[in-house]
Amino acid sequence: MAKVNIEGWKYYNHAMIPSTAPHIVPDLTEINNGNVWKIPGVLLARYTTDWNYNKETSWWYIVKDEPFDISKLKAKRRYEINKGKKNFIVKEIDPKLYADDLFEIAYQAYKTYPKYYRPDLSKEQFCRNIDTWNFYKVYGAFYKEDNKLSGYACLKKDGKYIDFCVMKSIPNMEKHGLNAAMVDKILLDHEDFLTNYGYICDGSRSVFHETAFQDYLEKYFEFRKVYCLLHIQYNPKYKIIIQVAYYFRKIFLSIDNIRLNKVKALLKMEEINRNCKRNGSNE
Repeated sequence: MAKVNIEGWKYYNHAMIPSTAPHIVPDLTEINNGNVWKIPGVLLARYTTDWNYNKETSWWYIVKDEPFDISKLKAKRRYEINKGKKNFIVKEIDPKLYADDLFEIAYQAYKTYPKYYRPDLSKEQFCRNIDTWNFYKVYGAFYKEDNKLSGYACLKKDGKYIDFCVMKSIPNMEKHGLNAAMVDKILLDHEDFLTNYGYICDGSRSVFHETAFQDYLEKYFEFRKVYCLLHIQYNPKYKIIIQVAYYFRKIFLSIDNIRLNKVKALLKMEEINRNCKRNGSNE
């Protein structure tokens, strides 16, 4: 019988990725002994080493690891954050009490996504899933004019690491500074955590989804790139296929077909993997 649960790892989009904090090198035993490939649908295992590498690499995480000081920002960026604080009240919420509002926010947010990675959203399933949420904190942003919940953010915590894992907002409310208000409140609430060597992470470099949010965090809230080395191990059943596809990657990357987006993302990640191997071998 296939082993489905691998301690320290989780399944995501045909890949096994560490469930540990990104600065921790995961236990590779189950990969090296082949147990991980017994899980149906697993194409590869991905992990990182050399957190906070001593030079720039092709792979990074976006993190905030010191208290936020708005006075360091340019006047225009300070204005945008203060506008958000003026227009919204951001506070911790019990998501079960706002299930309908949270669904509507997610629904409106996903409508702006490109169709090729826009998820199918069922209100019944979404609200049912809220009962299983195990987030450390959930924040809601309420528009002061009508007290309407207009955005939410979900955090997970593991020791000195907080995963900024979900943030959704009603698109036409973003012009009022909604995102700025939420991020500012989260950073303010975790000032002591950041002072004591904790960090908040918005995830790794994206090779598939189109997003400007990480750039926004860097510009407006002084998040930074933490460089590291990416490692990928492939399911032996698919390794040769991936190697051949990589040889023809320029052809794949030149084809404008949304059905190939995941293939192109995989090939881009393999290119980064190889670049990181060269970086590591130079040490």
